[in-house]
Amino acid sequence: MKYTDPTSKSTYRFHSSLPYALLLILLFVVIPMHNTLQSQNTLSRDAFLDDAREILKTVPLFDGHNDTPWQYGNRADYDFALLDFADMSDLENPLHTDIKRMREGMVGAQWWSIYTSPSTPESESVAHAIKLIDFVHRMAEYYPETFEVAYTTYDIERIFKDGKIASLMGLEGGHAIANSPAILRMFYELGIRYMTLTHGRTLDWADSATDEPKHGGLTELGEQIVREMNRIGMLADLSHVTPDVMRQVASISEAPMFFSHSSARGLCDHPRNVPDDVLDLVGDSNGIVMVTFVETFISEERRQFYAERASYQRKVEYLHPGQPDKVSEFMSQWDEANEPPKSTLEQVADHIDYIRDRIGVDHIGIGSDYDGIPTLPTGLEDVSTLPHLFAELLARGYSDEDLRKIAGENMIRVMRDTEAVSASIQAVR
Repeated sequence: MKYTDPTSKSTYRFHSSLPYALLLILLFVVIPMHNTLQSQNTLSRDAFLDDAREILKTVPLFDGHNDTPWQYGNRADYDFALLDFADMSDLENPLHTDIKRMREGMVGAQWWSIYTSPSTPESESVAHAIKLIDFVHRMAEYYPETFEVAYTTYDIERIFKDGKIASLMGLEGGHAIANSPAILRMFYELGIRYMTLTHGRTLDWADSATDEPKHGGLTELGEQIVREMNRIGMLADLSHVTPDVMRQVASISEAPMFFSHSSARGLCDHPRNVPDDVLDLVGDSNGIVMVTFVETFISEERRQFYAERASYQRKVEYLHPGQPDKVSEFMSQWDEANEPPKSTLEQVADHIDYIRDRIGVDHIGIGSDYDGIPTLPTGLEDVSTLPHLFAELLARGYSDEDLRKIAGENMIRVMRDTEAVSASIQAVR
């Protein structure tokens, strides 16, 4: 195909520079061998699938982050009569999540994300967050045989024993409290049990990992908010914040460190991931990193691909200022000529391995980000596939007890420790 590079006046025609013999080796030896190894990995994992499912019957499988409430609002204005959550797998463009597939995926406790866009004015974010909280409560009322809202670790264990899915809520982005500890406290009363301190925008009181930092971590108000979260028993979620914020929270918080949907920066150098020194702090605090499925946080190759794409787009925009149609044309050509590398279930397991080897299996959970991302690793396409990840861990030599910890016991411990911190603080005030 022909491709015009806007950064020069030249026109290039793409062609292979590989010698013909080398190309034949690639086509007939290397690629088939790679496919064979992938098939062998799948066969090995499948041999452990029944065992993984038996283990997951004994512990509530937590997912630390799922954006279905936000998606439901976009598609059906939060109306279950318009879009039945029981089974959406046959829709032309299904969500990653519904009741049927949650049951197949053996989910026992779901952290629903209460997400509002960081670009929304803060006063509107408060109202939107309340609408999403209402959705989660109404979902439990509409499907009472499946869901029940959980507020404590006792609730989670009781709901799981009753054969239902415990619904928990995490507020994704501190912009939704509009700089107000009072609003934070009211969100707790409505059922919020973690708050992600920032999302994609640096706030007046905390720096975001994907925006320009302004404070070198937390401001005095930010420290006050974290301490108030300790007091009321709300987890401070450190996904989306800068390493400076992570380290500062480690120094001032009495509760375990918590990441709802991040992975290991030592494997994939994305600012949303957790650096090695912060992993050590997570271990020291008896905290947890819930490993995410976001492809650019899992695959270093995919992260580099999109970094190169962003760099190219900046060049195009510089050369064609005020010409969005021209920029779109060049980027469409770039996308047609370049295929992004896929991430895989095995790479997600690699992040679990990495964190285990660094700080131990007691500090790992799962935080998918289903329905918050457009693409997913091969093998983890929707919530029904979760047991396959645990089968992969068994195939790698993880014990039954390791799986129970990763699935739910670690998260319950972190929540219980946070509840204990709250009780201790309130007892002396």
